[in-house]
Amino acid sequence: MNSSRPYLVRALYEWIVDNNCTPHLLVNAEHAGVRVPPGYANDGQIVLNVSPSAVRHLHMDNEAVSFEGRFGGVAHSLYIPSAAVMAIYARENGQGMVFDLEPPLPGDDPEPEGDGPSGGEPSGSGGEPSRPSGRPSLKVVK
Repeated sequence: MNSSRPYLVRALYEWIVDNNCTPHLLVNAEHAGVRVPPGYANDGQIVLNVSPSAVRHLHMDNEAVSFEGRFGGVAHSLYIPSAAVMAIYARENGQGMVFDLEPPLPGDDPEPEGDGPSGGEPSGSGGEPSRPSGRPSLKVVK
């Protein structure tokens, strides 16, 4: 059975935007295949504003979230495999969802075709990603 994570991320993104709030993704920057600008992750995590006004070419499918965003005034292409999304929440009120970490499936190619190496920190042995420390303070959706 497919992971429910990408479906929930897309649904919560739409719900957050429909309620005029700012969607943020908490990402495990050390997960295999994650491509984010170097130097912006903290403790192996990065929080990304994915509001329609902050990103270009946002694409969410069952494999990954990808978009173009600006960091320090410089445009970057970001690629976040679905398994690397740790949470999605509204900046204004913290409502959203936190996910458990998922190890990459055997045989999965973490890099999109034609793209170079990951911009995040290497995951080390290639096994299960290390668990980033800390959790965001989120409210439970009721």
